[in-house]
Amino acid sequence: MITIIDLGISNIKSITRGFVTQGFNVIVTQDPEDVSRADSLVLPGVGAFPRAVEVLKSRGLWDEIIRHAKNGKPLLGVCLGMQLLFDASEEYTLTGGLGLVKGTVRKFPEDRHVPHMGWNEVEQVRKSILFNDIPDKRDFYFVHSYFADEVEEGAIVAYSDYHGRFVAAVQKGNIFGTQFHPEKSQRYGLMLLRNFALLTEKG
Repeated sequence: MITIIDLGISNIKSITRGFVTQGFNVIVTQDPEDVSRADSLVLPGVGAFPRAVEVLKSRGLWDEIIRHAKNGKPLLGVCLGMQLLFDASEEYTLTGGLGLVKGTVRKFPEDRHVPHMGWNEVEQVRKSILFNDIPDKRDFYFVHSYFADEVEEGAIVAYSDYHGRFVAAVQKGNIFGTQFHPEKSQRYGLMLLRNFALLTEKG
């Protein structure tokens, strides 16, 4: 069973459908009790970092996400959800993140048009179960204006390039994150979602 957190500030139909089409059962919830019982947890998101933090804390989800991760259960952050895994973000104002992976989220430099949107090649630099059976240097779909900087080296599993290299995916034990949208990345994106979902069955 895959539990997807609904922040209420982004469309999560695509990622829900992505898991369902791969044959997995899904719960979409804003209830902290559902999160506390989750086997595998997905934190998607599109929007502003400070607003997402406010929503998660006001609904009692923040501490449950941290508890889930520290209990060794699989957690996947997607796009803004990946950014929330880090220590802090500079979006609008400095805002603390979940602190599950070391790093700070910053805006792309002024010489780059934002948002960075569209298909971009992802280079795998470290083995991760997320990319099982996915060939290296395949394209995935991105939509973002901020990127993770000063990420702890051991957690970086993939990079992409937008007039300069940036972190595209991370893994720290049971904690995973993708800056791209696997649910919008067709064949290989769906394979990635399946790889994550299978962690629960193997656990």
